Amino acid sequence: MAKIAFIGLGNMGSPMAINLVRKGHEVTGFDLFPEAVTRLEVAGGKGAASAEQAVTGATIVISMLPSGKHVADLYTAEFLSCLEPGTLIVDSSTIDAITARSVAAAAEKMGHSMIDAPVSGGTAGAQAGTLTFIVGGSNEDLEKAQPILQAMGQNIFHAGPAGSGQVAKICNNMLLAIHMIGTSEALNLGVKHGLDPKILSGIIQKSSGRNWSLEVYNPFPGVMENTPASRGYTGGFAVDLMTKDLGLAIAAGTEIQSATPLGKMALDLYLSWGAAGHGKDDFSSVIQFLNQQL
Repeated sequence: MAKIAFIGLGNMGSPMAINLVRKGHEVTGFDLFPEAVTRLEVAGGKGAASAEQAVTGATIVISMLPSGKHVADLYTAEFLSCLEPGTLIVDSSTIDAITARSVAAAAEKMGHSMIDAPVSGGTAGAQAGTLTFIVGGSNEDLEKAQPILQAMGQNIFHAGPAGSGQVAKICNNMLLAIHMIGTSEALNLGVKHGLDPKILSGIIQKSSGRNWSLEVYNPFPGVMENTPASRGYTGGFAVDLMTKDLGLAIAAGTEIQSATPLGKMALDLYLSWGAAGHGKDDFSSVIQFLNQQL
């Protein structure tokens, strides 16, 4: 079993770290919020007072942080020098590809290996250990990381070299935002014309408009149990996080002059909904925003 340092024990990082403990790994975690560290300790892991303390003796470091700035601020030359020689770093944050490549290069220069491995599956997937990992890095480093990733998820995809995992992740999330908005528009239209949202959802699921938002994460309240829509849009993937990922996607498109008109429209809608005080609501709550529009 591996000795793992886990940096960032938030809504995603905490259940991921706990699943590693349950699979028999020795996990030492650090987070800026002491209560997050306590959760890991209660689950059988070890707590650390700093990131530097957490990595002492670890052969694998996993990070799950809010943004590229946080990742860059963590993996400084000073911090990298605290790691054991030849440490494998797995960054599961969703950040821009430029930062991912830069940090990977810095780690390699210090004698370590690094993969970017952002995830899909949300908090439910993190808790159930069914996440999808989208990996950027070398085949060799992915092979080393494979047993650790399998302890936290079900699907592992190798997108390409460093930074590729981040690019694939933001492509997926941009499309997710677009089809969630489209699904919400269609359901609102049908319901306002007197259709039952469950019946309409069933029709579309068997027709050419079928998509993941409709079938797995239906945004209309009461259509599906155990979705954020059926619990007041709490939990799940926050509007603010979707806004962040859409911003990354638009920036990536601008960088190489790839058109993202629907992505930009989706970003504008989510920015407006977040500004109206719904930034912490699940992103499927955009159906409420669209319902207010005339």
